[in-house]
Amino acid sequence: MTIDRAVLMFAGLVVLVSLALGYYVSPYWFLLTAFAGLNMIQASMTGFCPAALVFKKLGCKSGVAFE
Repeated sequence: MTIDRAVLMFAGLVVLVSLALGYYVSPYWFLLTAFAGLNMIQASMTGFCPAALVFKKLGCKSGVAFE
């Protein structure tokens, strides 16, 4: 799996989990959804993503967006 795909999968997982927690536990979990969205916008503009660094250290292959 490439870093790009791992980052997209992780972002999707964070969004879905935070939506479920926001619905069933507390609306404050929707702030995690907002954070994930803001981080995706920031990463698209700057090319920097903290999750990409973690996946690189875990041994994922370089992708097109994140190396």
